[in-house]
Amino acid sequence: MPFLFSLVSLLMIFSYSLSAQNVKILDATSGESLPATSITNTNFSKSVISNSKGVASISSFIGEDSLIIRHIGFKTEIVSYEILSSKPVFLLNRENINLDEIIVSANKWEQTASDIPYKVESVSMSEISFYNPQNAADLLELTGKVFIQKSQQAGGSPMIRGFSTNRVLIVVDGVRMNNAIFRSGNIQNVIVIDGGSLLDAEVLFGPGSVMYGSDAIGGVMDFHTIKPFFSYNGSLYFDANASFKFSTANNGSTAGLNFNLGWEKFSSLTALSYSDFGDVKMGSTGPDEYLRNYYQERINGNDSTVPNPDNLIQKSSGYSQFNILQKFALKVSDNLLFDLGIYHSGSSNSPRYDRLIEFQNPSTLRSAEWYYGPQEWSLGRFTITNSNPSSYFDRFSLTLAAQRSAESRYDRRTGNNFLRENKEEVNLYSFNFDLDKSITGGLTLFYGIESIFNFVTSSGQRTNIVTGAVQPVASRYPDGSKTQSYAAYLVSKYKLSDKIILNAGLRYTYYTLSALFDTTFYKFPFTDIQNNNGAFNGSIGAVYKPSKNTNVYANISTGFRAPNIDDIGKVFDSEPGSVIVPNPALKPETALNFETGAAQIFGDFLKTDLSLFYTILSNAIVRREGSFNGADSIDYGGVLSKVLTLSNAASAYVWGIQAGILAELSKNFSISGNLNYQTGEEDDEITGQRNPLRHSAPFFSNLNLRYSTEGFTSEIYLIYNSEISFDKLAISEREKTAIYALDQNNKPYSPDWFTLNLKSSYKVSHNLKLFFGIENILDKRYRPYSSGIVAPGRNFIFSFQAGL
Repeated sequence: MPFLFSLVSLLMIFSYSLSAQNVKILDATSGESLPATSITNTNFSKSVISNSKGVASISSFIGEDSLIIRHIGFKTEIVSYEILSSKPVFLLNRENINLDEIIVSANKWEQTASDIPYKVESVSMSEISFYNPQNAADLLELTGKVFIQKSQQAGGSPMIRGFSTNRVLIVVDGVRMNNAIFRSGNIQNVIVIDGGSLLDAEVLFGPGSVMYGSDAIGGVMDFHTIKPFFSYNGSLYFDANASFKFSTANNGSTAGLNFNLGWEKFSSLTALSYSDFGDVKMGSTGPDEYLRNYYQERINGNDSTVPNPDNLIQKSSGYSQFNILQKFALKVSDNLLFDLGIYHSGSSNSPRYDRLIEFQNPSTLRSAEWYYGPQEWSLGRFTITNSNPSSYFDRFSLTLAAQRSAESRYDRRTGNNFLRENKEEVNLYSFNFDLDKSITGGLTLFYGIESIFNFVTSSGQRTNIVTGAVQPVASRYPDGSKTQSYAAYLVSKYKLSDKIILNAGLRYTYYTLSALFDTTFYKFPFTDIQNNNGAFNGSIGAVYKPSKNTNVYANISTGFRAPNIDDIGKVFDSEPGSVIVPNPALKPETALNFETGAAQIFGDFLKTDLSLFYTILSNAIVRREGSFNGADSIDYGGVLSKVLTLSNAASAYVWGIQAGILAELSKNFSISGNLNYQTGEEDDEITGQRNPLRHSAPFFSNLNLRYSTEGFTSEIYLIYNSEISFDKLAISEREKTAIYALDQNNKPYSPDWFTLNLKSSYKVSHNLKLFFGIENILDKRYRPYSSGIVAPGRNFIFSFQAGL
């Protein structure tokens, strides 16, 4: 076999017509090409990645003494440009055990993970392909350290270290997605990102506000989409790939197509996908409270609660979604690149499943209709990257972006002929200018400025479904409200020695918010709001590397979240019988985080990592009972509702541990696992007690056993979530009896659960790969903590990926 491979490699060297400034990266064991291989110089001021055929242009590295070649799962190699350019084919050997993964999220530029005093997890393109997640939220679960809540199938709200929703930040290709109406309730925006168009995804744990500003308290989810490639041999470079996936638990299917056209200086990439998911079938064994025994139907003009012929089928849970990604790149020179990205996602109506299973009495469901209208997200991004060093920078990246996010809600109570509709649209514009500079003596600076502008439109109406008559109702937010923010940051990394690296950073953000209130429906005691404030954030940390196999770090960092339009200006029902009213006097939430961790490699077969953290959230914006014009209850949507308001009324405390292990048992077998324990509490200023924090996930873990040989990989893995008893449930969760099981005292709680799963892949040929999986093999019926929809039962997954 080694002789045959050597012969094939020799023939490729003579037959493959590449210029001397191109190199093809191959797996030394199988001979497969390695796309997305990173090649950088030692200070990361220049970098390229290999295309889908494993080919990379290295002309920009002429004269470099040391080039670092990395690919996840392979041994890192360091060679000179002279050596690399003399090898049309370069071989990488497999090695899963190392500490030198490349990450971007920490300082917005490529860096070695072991130089950063933070916990960062990444998911590679190969892992995304192998596990076949349904959406980007499920993709984040692949890290083993992010918990996902789902109110409905068309959802996925990440929980990171006790924080979620508008206390965690979503970034796509360097552009923040969080906008002025990201709410404190569970949000589902992350699913608009097409997992099939991702190069990789990273999760930075803990406050990231020094680099990213507001909202980055629990962590930052940084998604990087696939890139267009240029021609490396003077002729047109064309590459096309198609994929298809089918899953049985929801009769779901996803089809994808992407193709690349590349010339020497100009390239284009187009990626398309369409997904259609039916109603989800839950497992056969588990709590009976989760069964969908009844569902809504309108019969002869009347709302009816009817028996479900198959109570394992979660009626009214299906949806569809399409995604478009278009990128153009212009290589002005080896050091100057223009990059234009156009992104669009749209969905069908998405039923709000957790609201559709609530009963108003033992025989009648509360809602006849409750669904989100089509969710649309569009992003236009233009980036200039310059890697030609000057006195002020080694590289800079200038990004201009415009986003549009449109969402709507429709709800109608059983027996009521009026369908209420609220529509919102946010137009978000951002400017980012990021630079880095290496200074003699081991000091590297990262610095930049940022501006963000949000413009919100909001409207409300109700329609009589019998007569068609339309009447205006109160909008969800003040129509025409807006926010602005301006920020500057400076981060330094100082290599004190080969063993010690120091990191420190500082950022100042100034933001403004303005809104005008319509008093037609509610007689607010104010007609306009101005909320202006600023925040300083800082971080300091150190990394100690006593050997190449040991890494120890510690850091102290702060984060903040500026109150947005959703916090200050919203009027909406948080749950049936309650309504939240505006509070114009909110201040920023602030977080102080302490963290330490270590990673250790034993021999060449075992890697372990451990992180400990403690976060204090001050001025926490929480729901509290309030009054409106002196009344503790008001009429909202025809229902007398208790008045709640958001206020800076609490402090929250989260502490926990994250640990991981990876062991190479033999040439073909490996085992890996993760565990996450966290506890979160918030102060109750009325009772003086501490109550459980709503977004603190239960203990969760996974254990994976993998077998891999040439062209074939198979993995069996276990996922476990612990119980959250009634006493440990957040106060607000205890009221959501429709989504929880009942304990022996007839109190709601979240039972523990586990699933056994199998995933396999087989490479049929260079252009065709098949995937097969069985999720929830034992057909367990379970509902992840705080989720509305029950997880799928036994789910067979079939998919393929083909190069065209």
